[in-house]
Amino acid sequence: MKGLGLFGRGILKNFDRAFGFDVAYAHCDIPCGIYDPHMAQVAAHTVIRMDMLIAALPKDNPMAEDTREKFVRYTIVKEQHAEICKNEVRVLWGDYFKPEHAQANPELHGLVFDTLKLASKARQGTNLADAEALLGSVQKIAEIFWKTKNVQTKRVKSPYPSEHEMVYPLV
Repeated sequence: MKGLGLFGRGILKNFDRAFGFDVAYAHCDIPCGIYDPHMAQVAAHTVIRMDMLIAALPKDNPMAEDTREKFVRYTIVKEQHAEICKNEVRVLWGDYFKPEHAQANPELHGLVFDTLKLASKARQGTNLADAEALLGSVQKIAEIFWKTKNVQTKRVKSPYPSEHEMVYPLV
């Protein structure tokens, strides 16, 4: 009711009291039921690729305009995709996973926590090993996600220049 002002909030409260509406609860803002760890994996692949591109930049004159501009663009994209990865994992954690999923997969709490920390670390630096650890962690979340839906998964070499695997559902 934020943004309605005192008058608007009062009208809504009176309206609710008069008609006695039941409170509705949903697992997310719009209970669409569409969740998928795919975008988190793609974002992690992008972080890896940006680290690869940064590492391949010429070292002889790092302040050359072209090198500097590429470094800035690669860094911005890397940071954006690390944040996309974090957001996708947070949505799965906050909106999809239920207590029974965590109970059946006791590593889930720590895995989500570690994944969010790895995304921050990958965002802060350009260490390829950090980006690869992020992808590995996201892949584990993807496997658990599909397991909660009783769907088997398969790891397949991705078509991306990162040359790492993707976790796909076998449906």
